[in-house]
Amino acid sequence: MPDGSTSLPARLYLLAWDTTRLRLTGETQLAHLVRAGALTELAQRGLLSDVDGIATPADLDARTRDLALDGLLELVEESRPRPWKTWVTLHAGVTLDAVRAQLAADGLLRAGRKRVLGLFPSLEYELEGVQVVETLQRRARQVLVGPVPVTEVSDRDAALVALAAAAELRTVVTAADRKRHKERIQALTDRSGAAAPALKRVVHEVRTAMVTAVTAASTMGAGT
Repeated sequence: MPDGSTSLPARLYLLAWDTTRLRLTGETQLAHLVRAGALTELAQRGLLSDVDGIATPADLDARTRDLALDGLLELVEESRPRPWKTWVTLHAGVTLDAVRAQLAADGLLRAGRKRVLGLFPSLEYELEGVQVVETLQRRARQVLVGPVPVTEVSDRDAALVALAAAAELRTVVTAADRKRHKERIQALTDRSGAAAPALKRVVHEVRTAMVTAVTAASTMGAGT
């Protein structure tokens, strides 16, 4: 399923799985990463446009038939106008929950119930599609290191790797990779918004906001 039919936020979530330990990595920033992916895909599709720095629905009747993407569209439509950076973090868990529910429905995750503190019911997800994730991670690595020129990488694949690198998702991009391939990562970020100058600005703003959110989450995690 790691193909063009899978949404960008869903692919980013799958990339975060460590298939050796069968556990998620970077959970503190995962909701922000997934939300950034959803914003980017909606902008790439032309369903969210930039109006003076505000994320604005381009067509109130447009839908993607993807649970997470359509849920975010409805949230933006029903809320007061807000800049892109605000949407990276605001109610980001809603998009993450929708991505998990969709992947469970597709058979890539298995949902089970547990109780937090022995009292509150909660859903816990386990990875079912190990081979799917490994294939997706392998293809993402190929985008990161080449040899395919950045100009020949699709905007969605470019966004996938650029956002994974910004989130410091070590299942795809290690700290050494970020230094070694710094220029290519920057080129992939630009490629993500290549369709239009306004889109490029949106992609960079979403990426910057996500880096800020990830840094804040990491700092809080280190202090606890």
